[in-house]
Amino acid sequence: MRAHALELMHSFAPRMGRRYASGRNYDHGPGQHRAVSCLSPYVRRRIVTEEELVATAVEHHGADGAEKFIQEVVWRSYFKGWLERRPTIWRNCVHGLNADRIALSEDRRLRKRVEAAETGSTGLDCFDAWATELTETGYLHNHARMWFASIWIFSLHLPWRLGADFFYRNLLDGDPASNTLGWRWVAGLHTRGKAYQAQAWNIAKFTNQRFSPCEQDLASVIEPLDSTEPEGLPPARPVCDVTAPAAGVPTALLITEEDCSPGVFSPHDLDLVAVATLASSTLRSDAPVAEHVQTFEMEALADAAMRLSTEAETLTAGRPERLAEWATKKGARQIATPFVPQGPLRDWLDAAAPALERQGITLTEWRRDWDEAIWHYATAGFFKVKKQIPRILERMEIA
Repeated sequence: MRAHALELMHSFAPRMGRRYASGRNYDHGPGQHRAVSCLSPYVRRRIVTEEELVATAVEHHGADGAEKFIQEVVWRSYFKGWLERRPTIWRNCVHGLNADRIALSEDRRLRKRVEAAETGSTGLDCFDAWATELTETGYLHNHARMWFASIWIFSLHLPWRLGADFFYRNLLDGDPASNTLGWRWVAGLHTRGKAYQAQAWNIAKFTNQRFSPCEQDLASVIEPLDSTEPEGLPPARPVCDVTAPAAGVPTALLITEEDCSPGVFSPHDLDLVAVATLASSTLRSDAPVAEHVQTFEMEALADAAMRLSTEAETLTAGRPERLAEWATKKGARQIATPFVPQGPLRDWLDAAAPALERQGITLTEWRRDWDEAIWHYATAGFFKVKKQIPRILERMEIA
């Protein structure tokens, strides 16, 4: 899988400059997304890394020539860092989604409207086509994601967290931070008071007239949802410290879809007594997660284990305490894994912590320099990070 991802990256490299900047906003439809790389499912799992993408872009076009492509790659990392520094936002979204699900179970009319939206049966051609593309392919162009979310929230008047959950269950590149904060941005909750409005002319232009919705089918006036969170945004906290694996301690290596290139951390230098992959995509939602998402995750994990040239057991994220049972059985005193940021897998590991502690097993993590370099600046809007991109590239020795 990494070999295929590298092939895709290098074949797209000539288009990471001006062609990307001028064509990236156009949604040409399923199977026609040639103006964008479509590498996001691989980057999300770090089968190829953000650093590799940016280095390739700079190599072919220079930092100035690939400015827009670099910014889009950095934006994904900015969102992860922003959520990492405001974990209460993730917890509040989880609690809010639970409340939305209760409302859904009690409101038959709402269920019918949500079902129509998810099955592409609203009667709004563009929206229905995007819903179908998402569920059939696991992908949507970024511009289409913005239009879709705006229509879901402001034209169809559906709870935004249910829409985010729909995306997360179906997107191959579904990421807790990018997905949650992307929907919050459209709703006017991320950049407070500024929501994103889907407009007919914009959809027609950037789909090359594939769709020409009537203006009256879309909300003409939108009100950001920031009044639903009157307490505002929590202050950014420092990035949490991590406990690195200790040498000479019996270690179980855990590979998750958060980072399918653990070899960069030299795990073979540890006293490895066990290696396992942990399938966790079913944690994305209480509703069924798309089969194509689960299949992609399993293939990515298998590829990661193969590249380590080691035999790996296959674990699934069921009852959290089973992680301690597995590690104890293998004689491990610490579990080592690439860092797991805010999201359902982090929640699962936190739930596993008491059982690990009772067995005297330490959960240790590695965090990448790329994340450290960007998350330091992820305290407010993206502009603050964007200004620091030259310094970030210098720190990462990408020239």
